[in-house]
Amino acid sequence: MAQIGYTLMTEQAGPPALVHDAVAAERAGFDFEVSSDHYFPWLDSQGHAPNAWVTLGAVAQATETVDLMTYVTCPTFRYHPAVVAQQAATLGLLSNGRFTLGLGAGENLNEHIVGRGWPGANERHEMFAEAVDIIKALLDGGYVNFVGQHYRVDSAKLWDLGEPPPRIGMAVSGAQSCELAGRVADLMIAVEPDASLGEQFDAAGGKGKPRVGQLPVCYDTDKDAAIERAHDQFRWFGGGWKVNAELPGPAGFAGATQFVTKDDVAESIPCGSDVDAVVDAVRQFTDAGFTHVALVQIGGEHQAPFLEWSEKELLPALREL
Repeated sequence: MAQIGYTLMTEQAGPPALVHDAVAAERAGFDFEVSSDHYFPWLDSQGHAPNAWVTLGAVAQATETVDLMTYVTCPTFRYHPAVVAQQAATLGLLSNGRFTLGLGAGENLNEHIVGRGWPGANERHEMFAEAVDIIKALLDGGYVNFVGQHYRVDSAKLWDLGEPPPRIGMAVSGAQSCELAGRVADLMIAVEPDASLGEQFDAAGGKGKPRVGQLPVCYDTDKDAAIERAHDQFRWFGGGWKVNAELPGPAGFAGATQFVTKDDVAESIPCGSDVDAVVDAVRQFTDAGFTHVALVQIGGEHQAPFLEWSEKELLPALREL
């Protein structure tokens, strides 16, 4: 049976609301919770971007049993990988071992802020591979020295580190990322129900490891209102990650999606209150070999009715998968 998760979408809610929703999602019966880690929302209409790590620290204290994960953190520009390792170790302790460090190669949207430019994909993957090596070495304990093409670490050590340390998940979207994830990650992360990603992950050494997907939904008793909200706040989702990784800000995403219609959004995102539509969308992930699927309810102020519906109707139906 697939594990069903809830997404703390930092782009659409402020920190107090996110903590409140995390507690409510645990109470509703979700198995795990993932948090995005952004400096900008995708579109201005989403309206938020609080610090994910501070928020997750509060969530770790406010919740009791639900597993937590970043979905995902980029350890190459905004954060030095040694700092990411320290944050992950601390959050692992605050959550009593419930935290998994989800990592990805990032998007220009969030990483351009430090003024280092946005290199090509091959260089970004080189940086990412070095960063993962540093993080894994630090989470293994002891002093770490590292001299790479992109990073240096001088006698770093994590003084507060739980046992076991946080697991590492890695976002994949193609052959390069699948090969790296299969070799070094404890689980695979993806946003599309693409079975070929899992096959490439397996071929690189990931066989038998968990794989986590993510599915946006827009619950509302008024289907037209749900479609309207999904189009307003989530039409960027259909661009694909090769495009989404390159655009530098919300204005770019607004321009790139100006011709996306409400019908386009309704075809790709379950909107309304049809439980079967969500079950069918989740089934695409489970059929593709995913063991975990995190749901995103679109609209920061629309979490409470979604969580009530999930507890009463959606989660019982999904358990049958």
